[in-house]
Amino acid sequence: MSDILVIGSLNMDLVTVTNRMPTVGETIIGKRFDQIPGGKGANQAAAMARLNGNVTMIGRVGEDLFGKALIESLKKDGVNVNFIKEDKKLSTGIATITVDGDGNNSIIVIPGANYGVDKDDIDENINLFNKSKIVLSQLEIPIDTVEYCLKIAKENGNYTILNPAPAKVLSYNLIKNIDLLTPNETELEIISGMKINNFDDVIKASKLLIDKGVKELIVTLGSEGSLYINKDIEKKFNAYKVDAVDTTAAGDSFNGGIVVSVIEGKSMDEAIDFASKVGALTVMKEGAQSSLPYRDEIDNFKE
Repeated sequence: MSDILVIGSLNMDLVTVTNRMPTVGETIIGKRFDQIPGGKGANQAAAMARLNGNVTMIGRVGEDLFGKALIESLKKDGVNVNFIKEDKKLSTGIATITVDGDGNNSIIVIPGANYGVDKDDIDENINLFNKSKIVLSQLEIPIDTVEYCLKIAKENGNYTILNPAPAKVLSYNLIKNIDLLTPNETELEIISGMKINNFDDVIKASKLLIDKGVKELIVTLGSEGSLYINKDIEKKFNAYKVDAVDTTAAGDSFNGGIVVSVIEGKSMDEAIDFASKVGALTVMKEGAQSSLPYRDEIDNFKE
């Protein structure tokens, strides 16, 4: 039995490191190129496995070298990969990532086989929902599939978490089945339809989504920390101060930290503090899965 079920994306990240981003029409010389396992679903699965979470993943890759490498990487981290399909028609998803000298990144995702994940993948693995406590998904697979899997999860009594990235407008049928929504500020703005200019706007937009049916939110605010909010509580948490090298997968690792903490029975305050440490350690390294910390690093973390 796996405590955590992830339904999401697997991508091979093609990473270019450069001193600065090029402007439109400009060619510059970069510093380095790497191939790193990624995809928000796979990142979150790997993050939780490295934190000693018991994780199973549903997803798709192509019948190609990238797909095989992604599955092997997850298997090495201890993720149950038996339910990741090889798609015969679509190639493995890729993400082209540019990272500048300040650790900021820009990303283009080609979904490939990730957009082949469908309701049949859920129905064929319905027993996994029965055996899991938490179901976690993102928006790098078709949104109809996400809506369906969250519906099935709630029918099975799972605690549901949606990391809404990349952000899309969410239907009522999707929102009503979300226990915990974990957007960043940009995603919150898109999902709520409300312009966010300051922290008060973050609270207002979050309350709007709670009124629509979301049970609780954790809004990540980058170096400013995070906000936890439900119908009764609003609480701001500070981020740990570290020297950022690359922010890729910081949100994914933060989500992983939250889920593992909830599984371990920790309070939400403890979960957010733990996840903040996980996110802080992640931005101190380059890459997606290559930057994800292990449990002993969190236990020994000092700001």
